[in-house]
Amino acid sequence: MKAEKSRSRFLLCVRNDGSDDLEPRKVYQVLPDPEAVREGFVRVIDESGEDYLYPAEYFVPVRLPVVIARAFRSPSNYALPPTAQKARRG
Repeated sequence: MKAEKSRSRFLLCVRNDGSDDLEPRKVYQVLPDPEAVREGFVRVIDESGEDYLYPAEYFVPVRLPVVIARAFRSPSNYALPPTAQKARRG
């Protein structure tokens, strides 16, 4: 359980320098990418729904309550109608 927690990080966008796929004051999920971090970038899932590299200085780290962090990690659960969600859970 602890390993899952450490893999999931969230960042608050504080600037976008003109990037249409980032919204300042919005929280984004970070995907692990050690090579990008060494180069001063972070990999986030942006407004396009895809993951891209952005300069790390565009963001500040945030801690989210567990319930909210789970919601960020499982967007597909919220796109399904309630009956489909039940069927999916088994």
